[in-house]
Amino acid sequence: MKIVYLDASTLGDTPMDEVKALGEYVAYPVSSREEALERVSDCDVLIVNKVRVDEELLSRASRLKLICEAATGVNNIDLKAAEARGIKVRNVAGYSTDAVVQATFAHLLSLLGSTSYFDRFVKDGSYSHCGIFTNVSRPFPELAGKTIGIVGMGTIGSRVAHVAEAFGMRVVYYSTSGTSHCKEYPSLSLEELLSISDVVSVHAPLNERTSGLIGAHELSLMQPHSVVLNLGRGGIVDEKALASAVDEGVIAGAALDVFVTEPLPEDSPLLHVKHPERFSFSPHTAWASRESLVRLVSGIAGNIRKGW
Repeated sequence: MKIVYLDASTLGDTPMDEVKALGEYVAYPVSSREEALERVSDCDVLIVNKVRVDEELLSRASRLKLICEAATGVNNIDLKAAEARGIKVRNVAGYSTDAVVQATFAHLLSLLGSTSYFDRFVKDGSYSHCGIFTNVSRPFPELAGKTIGIVGMGTIGSRVAHVAEAFGMRVVYYSTSGTSHCKEYPSLSLEELLSISDVVSVHAPLNERTSGLIGAHELSLMQPHSVVLNLGRGGIVDEKALASAVDEGVIAGAALDVFVTEPLPEDSPLLHVKHPERFSFSPHTAWASRESLVRLVSGIAGNIRKGW
């Protein structure tokens, strides 16, 4: 059995021994479109993270029996084309829940607490010469008593809700699928959630229902002191509208770990804002704890062991 990983650099130096033990393992750090078309010609199992798997690529993979998504989302795979060819597709769910929840609150606390500003204030010597023991130029809001509106009450959204409660926050949510069975918290329309929430945290998949879900109109419904977090998928929040809303004071700030195009293009409106201190960014790393990476590899190996 030949196992080919087309974009193995997405897992860094995480040991792949569990996968290697299952057959002939060939890993490519990255694969251009042309390279991908060539490299799938004789594989039985294909592992991908962001490489596009469509009809053209599948037509080159005459031996392919199983596609293993090295992630949860499978937006990069043409599922209908794979099914038509009898090729199984398996993803790994739940491996990064704890990491994403942790990153959500890391972003939120950093954003509200002006952490980067105060860090620079000390390191650049300003604190040494300020004349008093503190700096109260940017008092921060407490989470206790505030309302967090969660967009997408799946596994991650539910865990975010529980942690938010530990901070003393009130939790409401909007079900992007319309099928959530969560009874612990009030379910609201998106418009109502946006209008009453101090924090809006997006934890939904990207699909036809969520693409462009939060744009200029939706942001205009929010309160001026509120912030938006998107640790779900790029494309759910309109980046141009978000940049404008924060810069113009429609909302107070935003934190993003995911973007429409990754890596983020140099001409992205998010990189040309007037008030960068009102934003907190990370390069799609919320999922990538040490423990998550290990669980992901184990999940991939488990999916291969299931056969086809």
